[in-house]
Amino acid sequence: MSSTAFLFPGQGSQSVGMLAALSDEFPVVRQTFVDASDGAGIDLWHLSQGGPEEMLNRTEYTQPALLAAGIAVWRVWQELAAPTPSHLCGHSLGEYTALVAGDALKLGDAAHLVRIRGQAMQASAPAGVGAMAAVIGADDALVESICREVSGDHVVVPANYNSPGQIVIGGHAVAIDAAIAKLAENGVRKVVKLAVSVPSHTPLMREAANRLAEAMGAYEWREPQIPVMQNVDASVHATVADIRAALVRQLYLPVQWTGCVQALAGAGVKKMAECGPGKVLAGLVRRIDRSIDMHALGTPAELEAAREAWS
Repeated sequence: MSSTAFLFPGQGSQSVGMLAALSDEFPVVRQTFVDASDGAGIDLWHLSQGGPEEMLNRTEYTQPALLAAGIAVWRVWQELAAPTPSHLCGHSLGEYTALVAGDALKLGDAAHLVRIRGQAMQASAPAGVGAMAAVIGADDALVESICREVSGDHVVVPANYNSPGQIVIGGHAVAIDAAIAKLAENGVRKVVKLAVSVPSHTPLMREAANRLAEAMGAYEWREPQIPVMQNVDASVHATVADIRAALVRQLYLPVQWTGCVQALAGAGVKKMAECGPGKVLAGLVRRIDRSIDMHALGTPAELEAAREAWS
């Protein structure tokens, strides 16, 4: 399918009961969770449908669960003999899902790897040390300047450039609090602390990135069959070595989501679909470029609407 990109969500899109309606119509949904469970070492279908929520929200379990969810929707799309997209992209963890969809990595291997990723991330930032906050309605340059101003012994940096006027900052909890206070002094009215303890995509993840790089060597990697736009530099990388290097850097550098969507549009993409549970990415895309024909695919009705619109 020319000029179409499939987008795979990251952490924050999970919920107990996700994709339940889709699984009622398409057995491949549950089977995909079973397939991923072998690699993750946990029953992901039981966890995603029955919880408990606190366990599903632990990053070492969230990551393989969302990976399975994204590939489940991808397999449903394929089962419907729907057209193949021209590009793939994922937000943070979703980048691994995109690589599985592009046949660069096997599902079971990816499920095992992202659980290791989650464990390494949690170990790099013990509870109470790290924090993240969403800054709404502020200029990027102002947020960047304040992060530099308040960083010293403790660090706070932009972690996600999600859309114009929405940046997530991350780092040491004390530095986050200082940045929030300084943002308020500068007239920024809306800053929301996120219910996460792992400051993803910040320098606090350097140790986790090193562990991730070591773990990657245990799996078979291939060049993707569909180009994957990667977060760290909003670029498509052709070789396995460059793809893996970008995944490692993504852990301690910011997600350039706005840049990814803009780069896809610049490559001629006019249609995008969120391939997984929820509509987080759909909302971000609409704020970045309202000319994009954006669809979610997480329910039977949404799938049918996308097929009808793009037939």
